[in-house]
Amino acid sequence: MTVYETERLIVREWTHDPADLDRMTDIYTRPEVLRWLPPFDFEAAPAVDGWHAFHERDRRFGSWAVEVRDTGVPAGTVLFRPIPGGDGEVEVGWHFHPDSWGNGYATEAARGAVERGFASGLEEVYALVKPGNDASMAVCRRLGMTPRGRTTRFFGLESEMFHLPRPS
Repeated sequence: MTVYETERLIVREWTHDPADLDRMTDIYTRPEVLRWLPPFDFEAAPAVDGWHAFHERDRRFGSWAVEVRDTGVPAGTVLFRPIPGGDGEVEVGWHFHPDSWGNGYATEAARGAVERGFASGLEEVYALVKPGNDASMAVCRRLGMTPRGRTTRFFGLESEMFHLPRPS
């Protein structure tokens, strides 16, 4: 199911299609991706089930495949959800396959998620970035987010927190 589209991307639910499961596994087992994420155990099929259930509970939120329109291949995931362990703060995030880095897909997909969130009535959005992840910090800046400093409040890990208020 398509969640939203941008000029170059189709943001949709991940599926149990073997190509999706293989791509997810490829993304979420790569050291160059995992180094920026909190530790977790990954299995593609249960992840799809959990992400679908989460999206069904509140259609504003989810973790979705970011498919490149020209190729039909998922470049990665964009997520838009309340921060686990937070006080209702909503985060936008992205996890992309290294073969998709440097194309602006993270910015484009995240911008679409943020616009969708603001259209649903959200007043602000946050991003959490592991220190040293300069590429993701650049995405935050391109989205118009401002740095709020470092925090260890979420996931028990040090993160750079970025904030974007709803435009007036």
